[in-house]
Amino acid sequence: MPERKPNCKGPAVAYILSAWPRVSETFILNEVIAVERAGVPLRIFSLKEPSPAPVHPKTQQMQAPFNCLAEALRWRRPLGASLRLLSRHPIRYFRALRDAIRYRRTSGAHRFMQAVCLADVLRQEPVSHLHAHFANAPAVVAMLAHELTGIPYTFTAHAKDLYVKTPPELLGAEIRQARAVVTCTEYNRRYLLTRFSSQCDGKLRLIYHGLDLSEFNFRWPPATGEGPPVILSVARLVEKKGLGDLISAACLLKKKGRHFRVEIIGDGPMRDTLTNQVFMLGLEDRIKLLGALPHEAVREAYARASAFALPCVVAADGDRDGIPNVLLESMASGAPVVSTTVSGIPELVDSERDGLLVPPSEPVALAGALDRLLGQPELSERLARVARAKIEERFSLESGASELMALFQGTNGQ
Repeated sequence: MPERKPNCKGPAVAYILSAWPRVSETFILNEVIAVERAGVPLRIFSLKEPSPAPVHPKTQQMQAPFNCLAEALRWRRPLGASLRLLSRHPIRYFRALRDAIRYRRTSGAHRFMQAVCLADVLRQEPVSHLHAHFANAPAVVAMLAHELTGIPYTFTAHAKDLYVKTPPELLGAEIRQARAVVTCTEYNRRYLLTRFSSQCDGKLRLIYHGLDLSEFNFRWPPATGEGPPVILSVARLVEKKGLGDLISAACLLKKKGRHFRVEIIGDGPMRDTLTNQVFMLGLEDRIKLLGALPHEAVREAYARASAFALPCVVAADGDRDGIPNVLLESMASGAPVVSTTVSGIPELVDSERDGLLVPPSEPVALAGALDRLLGQPELSERLARVARAKIEERFSLESGASELMALFQGTNGQ
């Protein structure tokens, strides 16, 4: 078990996560490190086994011990844990079992057994609070573990977990039993307040994801060298990122005679579809799908980008982004951003002041915005400098960590 920093004293907070570590969830890693730096000892519990993919180098800064609940289920531990909990707290055990059966479509025996194993570990650990990221499986396990142990919990709701993955009746139960519910956009907060007003009862807290600004140096002008201006996008290759619209917009820019190249960093299930679109439009000389790259390579890409494009959409199944972390990163780095009016993005990007916003699923409007940035360097520089100042002022890691600590301690941040 790794040693904790000397200033991390007292009962720990247990973080319940779907998978750990995960390169695409740097916002959670940043949060964990900031909370630890503020003096709160943490324990990390992952519902899935660690991915073989490369991990973010900042993971080495963590002090929190790690426990994989997926591994615990492969042994006889669930049976022994169940017998111990049943003998000590039979009412709590059967109450949690009842709720696991009630919400079996999402939780079922698997999540209940993970909660039982977690509760058994917590019986021997000085843990005072549970915090889950995502309203689906992690929040289910936190709720059931709370019922088994009496330890209070909070959870953070993000995007797909809120709009697609968690049935309303289950989400209502999670909110009702939680000490507080955190969400990362005002858009989400209004949605929850509208759909679950009776369960919320003053519990909702808006805490934006913060950024470690020491990792992102502002640079202007971009370091393009002798090559054409770079339009950069960093995203998982999934429908809600709207990357097909970016490719269509690039086709329009090429027809207009604009000199540029597009670099798309990331991987995902739409890679073949997007590659075929690039080929069909004859854009192989303009667009490169670079796949997933190490964090340092992504930062270098921000430094050479003349524009950053993330044309998010609402996917057919209702999935959507909250405020994509890559927008914060590009704004901090000096790459002027173009995005869409989907979800919480307008809470970050004030169009014409610190970036440009266009309607979703409109490649013509997207091409027009990118054309402005490529053709008007004075506009790009003004947007980039105001954007960096906004990130410094409103999206610091430290302020978010302070608000979370208040919730963990039961003061509700008020």
